[in-house]
Amino acid sequence: MQLYNKLSAKEREALLEEAGEDRLTLSFYQYAKIGNPDLFRNHLFIAWDQMEVLGRIYVAHEGINAQLSVPAKNFGKFKEFLDGIYFLENVRLNIAIEHDIKSFLKLKVKVRDKILADGLNDETFDVTNKGVHVDAKAFNELLEDPNTILVDMRNHYESEIGHFKGAMTPDVDTFRDSLDLIEKDIQDHKEDKNLVMYCTGGIRCEKASAYYKHKGFQKVYQLEGGIIEYARQVQNLKLENKFLGKNFVFDHRRGERISEDVISNCHQCGKPCDTHVNCANEACHLLFIQCEECAEQMSNCCSAECQDIAALPYEEQKALRKGKGNSNKIFKKGRSEVLKYKR
Repeated sequence: MQLYNKLSAKEREALLEEAGEDRLTLSFYQYAKIGNPDLFRNHLFIAWDQMEVLGRIYVAHEGINAQLSVPAKNFGKFKEFLDGIYFLENVRLNIAIEHDIKSFLKLKVKVRDKILADGLNDETFDVTNKGVHVDAKAFNELLEDPNTILVDMRNHYESEIGHFKGAMTPDVDTFRDSLDLIEKDIQDHKEDKNLVMYCTGGIRCEKASAYYKHKGFQKVYQLEGGIIEYARQVQNLKLENKFLGKNFVFDHRRGERISEDVISNCHQCGKPCDTHVNCANEACHLLFIQCEECAEQMSNCCSAECQDIAALPYEEQKALRKGKGNSNKIFKKGRSEVLKYKR
């Protein structure tokens, strides 16, 4: 019984290009009590592998968090499968505005301690006592209220290329880093201000809203479905779009344009740019913003040092990496001394 990927990313990419079939990029999450995450993981992998579903899925005792690419022809079957699982029936699917047949190249279903690395002890507060969910229209109205504090619950490399007008955008590397920092900044407004939060698809706000209510905030709101669903509602209902730039997404697209504004800059030359890339030196793999001109000049690398390494024959590159762990730069997305124009 196959419970793992047999094809490499390159092999899968070639097959997808050859088939040329439409695929839908989507995400969903659900907090639920899962007694045997390993068994559930295998159940998902077997079913979704047969449907040609690709993506990155985390399963834990507390629920599921999934980012997926589903063949358009199999979407009905996929939805029927989800509805057959009692805690996933009619679960909200955040379907991307832009689709790419190569948004994911493998099916990875992993068992984790948590579906979101939040660093919180869930036993210390009521995780079900969440903030008020609001749709795009109500969200826009809240933003017009002078008593609203708008907080971006994402990381620095996400908010750098796109965020809502007037939002607090914490300069953090991880979600867990943002929680205490935000509370410290707005602790004097626990009773008199509307605390309104948003993230990519909503999962971070689910936990954060309960955490802040536990900390004494009285008026807590969260954007239902996150930026992904907001963009869809704005488009379908012809609402004012208050989001500037791109929404960072965790697949091979790296970004989905919500407005034509370019609010960030190339980290190497400083010109307006909001295209995230990974350094071509696999030993570095740093995530950063790079314009087309710098990509050509630097051979898709973040530095001259990486450029020299990437130019070596593949076997020599492998020899240089042998016995070495991943560079911390991989996890310090966009933070490196070689990036002259990193904000």
